[in-house]
Order: sequence, then structure tokens, then C-alpha cells
Amino acid sequence: MNSTAKIAIGVVVVALIGGGVYGSMKYKERGVITVQTGKPGREDLSSVVTSAGEVKPRTYINISAEYSGRIIELLVKEGDHVRKGQLLARIDEAQSQADVQAQRAALSSAEADAGASEAAYKAGEDNTATLTASLNRTKADLERYELDFHRGEQLLAQGLIPKSDFEQRRAAYMGQQAAVAEATSRIVQSRSQLAQYRAQMSSSQKRIAQTQAGLTRVDDILRKHNVVAPIDGLVTYLPVRVGENVVPGVQNSAASTIMTIADMSIVTAEIKVDETDIVNIKVNQAAEITIDALPNKIFIGHVLEIGNTAILRSTGLAASQSTTSSQEAKDFKVVVAMDNPPDEIRPGLSCTAKVTTATRKDVLALPIQALTIRTKGDLDTNPNKPENPSPAQVKANAEEVQGVFVIGAQNKAEFHKVETGITGITDIEVVSGLSGGEQIITGSYQVIRTIKNGAVVKIDNKTPAAKPAT
Repeated sequence: MNSTAKIAIGVVVVALIGGGVYGSMKYKERGVITVQTGKPGREDLSSVVTSAGEVKPRTYINISAEYSGRIIELLVKEGDHVRKGQLLARIDEAQSQADVQAQRAALSSAEADAGASEAAYKAGEDNTATLTASLNRTKADLERYELDFHRGEQLLAQGLIPKSDFEQRRAAYMGQQAAVAEATSRIVQSRSQLAQYRAQMSSSQKRIAQTQAGLTRVDDILRKHNVVAPIDGLVTYLPVRVGENVVPGVQNSAASTIMTIADMSIVTAEIKVDETDIVNIKVNQAAEITIDALPNKIFIGHVLEIGNTAILRSTGLAASQSTTSSQEAKDFKVVVAMDNPPDEIRPGLSCTAKVTTATRKDVLALPIQALTIRTKGDLDTNPNKPENPSPAQVKANAEEVQGVFVIGAQNKAEFHKVETGITGITDIEVVSGLSGGEQIITGSYQVIRTIKNGAVVKIDNKTPAAKPAT
């Protein structure tokens, strides 16, 4: 046998031996699952809710036209800072000025009529007082003539005076009675005129009040032609131009908006938080805000307001306004106030807010992906399980348990029930169930989903090689 044949036979023998060893190893590894592992460690943990939204001022007012007319003057431009009470714009007021002048003339006429009625009433009062005094004197004279008349009757009966003297006394008495009646009639007439003057004076006063009310109305309309700032702030929206006509709007319609003034002293980030996270949001929780237009800058803020109404994600309407029952995802509005807003910030800028809902110092934590859920039936490794379990046992087996798989004796996966606390970005707090020294299975994702309690595992914590770029 030559040397070449010997070498070939040797190679074949070595190959057969290697194949046998490899086959034996593979046979022993049947059912062995390759896993990645890690250990829970102690760290500072923060639970953060991240959501996108837009920058909005806390207070802003849409100034609408209160009276129809043409804009004749605009005294501000978009981006100007204004003070409360500052004149912003003027609307053509010629007609309203004419109405005010006409109403003032009517008021002057009513006041003149009222003055004349009051003078007439006072004159009537004076005349009535004079006639009353005259009546009193006439009545006093009547009493004197009456006594003289009765004395004459007695003297005539005694024959002490002639009949002509008695007749004179009787004529004087009767004449005085007529004078009293005439004076009384004059007083009645004067009092009637006094009542008329009083009625005229009351009518004039009512006319003055009515005219004053009309003047107040037209004067208010005239003032509304001047648009003034209701608050201190920034003109953030100015859709109109000089010469355009404006009309009073209905329910703040866009067609009637002259401008928008925003109070930029309190700037907020209005975000929409998923319904699963809203229960963790509390007022005054700290937040970090980033604005797309201002990269590489982080602004500090705090939660100012939490909405109570769910908003449908597809339509943006409140869930209570929906006429149909919907199981779609919902959000809640959360307002985050910026503690020190920059001057260059503008309403409407896109932003992202990270709200810190909870913090823990030096707590035991494990990777989130290691956490899994199994039913009690899946965890039961008893080989003598009854084939037909009772309904109570079926219900108990269906109960879900949260936990992790730990590398146990003989490299077997053992499920440990774990109670958890707050959730960080990549880790979750362990409240109970682990001591910190265990080696837990952290991957792969498919393995954690499918691995069985008691399965034999092989640890491979090598970093997977990167795939070549295509």
C-alpha cells in the first residue's frame, strides 16, 4: 500500500470520528434552547410618559368685530406687543357719529321741554298759593259780613234800624258769599292746571330718561368702532387689512375675527396622552419639553392641567359627542406649562413633552423584555395531572401570573412570580420575587414567549454579528 492510500484512509477515519462526535453532541442537545441571560441590578429608575403636541399660550383672545363697517385704520401688525386698553384698529364710524349727534340734540330738546314744564309747574304752585291766601281773606270777610247780617236781622226785628240799612247788610253778605265761591273756583282751576303741569313735567323727565338710554346705546355702538386690546399680550394672528369690511360674527366664526392676542407670559405645551398612561399623570409633575423649531434645547415645565374628557384619536372629537359606540383608541388633553419660555417661541410650534410620573432611588430593576405572563396551567410540571380536571381547577389553571424565567439547577428554566413597580425606558422595578443574584433569561423575544417551565437551556450571550449592508 502506497503512502497516498494511507493518507486517504486516515482522513476518512478522522472524518468518521469527528462526525460521530458531532452527531453525539447534537443528539445530547436535542430540546436544549439557546437563550441570552442577564442579572437584575440596582439603579435609579424614572417612569416617563412621552407625547407630542403643540405650543399654545395659556390665555389668548380672538377679537371679533362688534359692529359692521369698513376698517379705516390698523394700528398694529402681527408680532407686536400690546398693552391692555391700547387702540388696535378703527372701523368707519360716520353713521354712528351722526346717530350720536341726533340723539344728543333730542336730549337737549327734551331737557328744554322739561325745564319749561318745571317752570310752569312752579308758577302754578305760586299762583295756587296766592289764590289760597286770597280765599282765606275772603272767607274771613264773609264771616264778618255774616255776623253783621244777623245783627241787622235782630235790630230790624226790634225796629232799631230802618229796612234800607238791613238790605245793605244783606246785599254785602250775599256779595261776599259770591266772592268766596269765585275764589274757590279759581283755586280749583289753578290746581287742575297744576296737575297738568305735573303730568307734563313727568312726561318730560321720562322722555329725558328714554333719550339718555338711546344716547347710551348709540354711544356704545360708536365706541365699538374702536377695537382695543382686552389684555396685555402679543398679536399672533392678523387676517384683515385696511379697507376690508367686517361684520359681527356668530359663535366666533373665522370670518369675523379681526386679530388674535395671546398672553405669552404663560406658555404651555398642549399634548395628547394615551388613555393607558393618563392615570399616572398628576398636576405639578415635572416635565421636559423639546421644540422641533429649537433643536438641542430642553425646556423645563410642569403639568398644569389634565383633561377629563376622552378624545377620539381618529376624529379629534370628545367621546361624549360621538353618536356611536366606539372601541377605538382615545387620548386625553394634558397642558404642560413652561417655566421659562424663550422670547423666540411662537404659538403653534410642534413639541414633545416628557412627563416624569414617578422616580425611585436605588431599586432592584430588570429589563422589560424579560418580563412575561403565563397561566398557572402552563407552569404546572406535574406529570400526574388529571385528564379531566374539575371546573374549579380549570378556572384556577387559567389564572395568569406575571414573572421571569431564571436559570436553575442543571441549566433548567424556572419561572419566578414577580411583583413590579414603576416602568422606566428599558427597565422595570422589581418589588418582590427576586433577590438580585439570579440569572434571568432576557432573550430572545421568541424564546421568552414560548419557553416552558423546566426546559433545558444553553446560555449564549455573544453579541450577534451585524448583517452586511445591501
